[in-house]
Amino acid sequence: MDTIIATPPSPDWTISQDWSHYTAEEHATWDTLFERQSKLLPGRASTAFLKGLDVLKLSKPGIPDFDELSDRLMAATGWQVVAVPGLVPDAVFFDHLANRRFVAGNFIRRPDQLDYLQEPDVFHDVFGHVPMLADPVFADFIQLYGQGGQRAMEHGALDKLARLYWYTVEFGLVREEGELRIYGSGIVSSAGESRFALDSDSPNRIGFDLKRVMRTKYRIDDYQQSYFVIPSFEALLKAAVETDFGPLYAEIAAEAELEPAEVLSQDVVYGWGTQEYALSKAG
Repeated sequence: MDTIIATPPSPDWTISQDWSHYTAEEHATWDTLFERQSKLLPGRASTAFLKGLDVLKLSKPGIPDFDELSDRLMAATGWQVVAVPGLVPDAVFFDHLANRRFVAGNFIRRPDQLDYLQEPDVFHDVFGHVPMLADPVFADFIQLYGQGGQRAMEHGALDKLARLYWYTVEFGLVREEGELRIYGSGIVSSAGESRFALDSDSPNRIGFDLKRVMRTKYRIDDYQQSYFVIPSFEALLKAAVETDFGPLYAEIAAEAELEPAEVLSQDVVYGWGTQEYALSKAG
């Protein structure tokens, strides 16, 4: 699941979810994960995410049926969920997002993988991402990101744009009523990182700045060393709408990349991290 398959199953890489093929054990795994995260996230997750959870409360038990889920999501924000066999080519991914289609894997982790799975499964993709797609502002941001991805390919800047996705859509924090809350799918779908991102003294928590984020490398194999905090989803969308990304890519290309744990003098810092966790793993 960590590489793109050689032959596309269809022109747009979508497949049938085939909801009936899931086993009782697989549905039970979803239910276990859903119950655990649903109990953990109040007081931690953003209001938008918690409200969006309602779209996942469908008529069938266990793993959501993408057809039924898409009907509810389409009514809310015009989005739908489509099944794919795993990772898809960048151009395909961006085309789906630009047309308000969210691609999701249709497999689920084994019961012995509840706490960690390297590749995104249906729980990460659906529980982690879909609730935020029920928020009109964030839904517009994701569509805009898809459109921006198509342009980034022309500029050879996909690695820079990927950092924006990573530090917002996957591992973003938002400030609500003076408190930090989680909304990134990689956090809200993980019991461990849901606690780590807010409670640990180890990571930095830095105010969001578009250029700063796109200069910053990230970790794909463990908890993040820095999290970026947006003031609101409206501010995130506004930053994307009002930025001319072509010149920005050129600026970033001329500057040094930043390490995941690095803090700059001009950063707005909500929490200086000790990096104790990363150092203990390195040792």
